[in-house]
Amino acid sequence: VQLVESGGGLVQAGGPLRLSCAASGLTFSWYTMGWFRQAPGKEREFVAAISTSGSTAYDVDSVKGRFTISRDNAENTMYLQMNSLEPEDTAVYYCSAKLSRSPNYTARSKSAYDFWGQGTQVTVSS
Repeated sequence: VQLVESGGGLVQAGGPLRLSCAASGLTFSWYTMGWFRQAPGKEREFVAAISTSGSTAYDVDSVKGRFTISRDNAENTMYLQMNSLEPEDTAVYYCSAKLSRSPNYTARSKSAYDFWGQGTQVTVSS
């Protein structure tokens, strides 16, 4: 199984970025997918998740309606559209995959996920 994140980079505060996670080696449509992030000196934290049916979950406090998670099962790819970025969003962003229990299953705990990507750096300048 391989999960490869892309789309990170340096952006000014208020700007957008779209992250992608390309999956291979698994039946993508069977997996709940998640985005996590880890800032320097902090724990890896949940950002968003999407079930096999497209149900979504967000960390409301940090995302505040600015981020949108989506998936394209035909392309084996998950996305995170990030708008109105803030310096506090600076982190390495990781995608993750969890063999799903049901069509609407999402998971917020990093220990629930089976596979992880290597991460992509997002830096937001003020």
